[in-house]
Amino acid sequence: MAATAPVRTKASSGMRDWWLRALLVFQHPRAVFAALRDDSDEAAADRAEPVLAIVLLAGIALVLSTGTAGQLMDNQAYDGLLVAVWAFIAGGMYAVFAYFAFGALLHGVLKALGSQGSYRRTRHLIAFAAAPIALSLVLWPFRLALYGEDVFRSGGSDAGTGARLLEVLELVFVAWTVVLLVLGIRAVHGWTWARAGLAVAVALGVPVLIGLAVGVT
Repeated sequence: MAATAPVRTKASSGMRDWWLRALLVFQHPRAVFAALRDDSDEAAADRAEPVLAIVLLAGIALVLSTGTAGQLMDNQAYDGLLVAVWAFIAGGMYAVFAYFAFGALLHGVLKALGSQGSYRRTRHLIAFAAAPIALSLVLWPFRLALYGEDVFRSGGSDAGTGARLLEVLELVFVAWTVVLLVLGIRAVHGWTWARAGLAVAVALGVPVLIGLAVGVT
């Protein structure tokens, strides 16, 4: 028992540090991303829980902003509880897909530009960069207070200046994430702003081009 106690204490301390970094990424992102340079199995395990939490919350925020969410209560079977369940399940599925698919895409771009890092570290970098999207969930109490269930109905009262302002704020959180992604790549790899920005631009541009191509056909 005496031999394992220091190990457990160290592991608990490591996990606590990464939970704190999940908050510090909003204030001191460079230091948080620099800590990702430690890609040991121990460090990766310590940050697994905050990574999961951020990715899940970001996924929920993203699916709630879709047109599908805005029409859920057109179906009379949906109530507030069922919408919450839908948001959790759909958000989780979307989060897992985006986390691994976009992670693979960005990792491929980074490798092409000379990165020697692992796919795991790239995914963790994306997770911490997505913290602002997860934070955008704080807008939802205001949205619900203003428009109630009309938020989830087509043709409801959720229009006008207030709704447009909330949409602009959501875009601000997305832009914040993009900036953090560039900063994170620069901090982890020691690259220039131009090189890190190019990596993000290519990784984000590929799905956009695919979407446009599919839309044209």
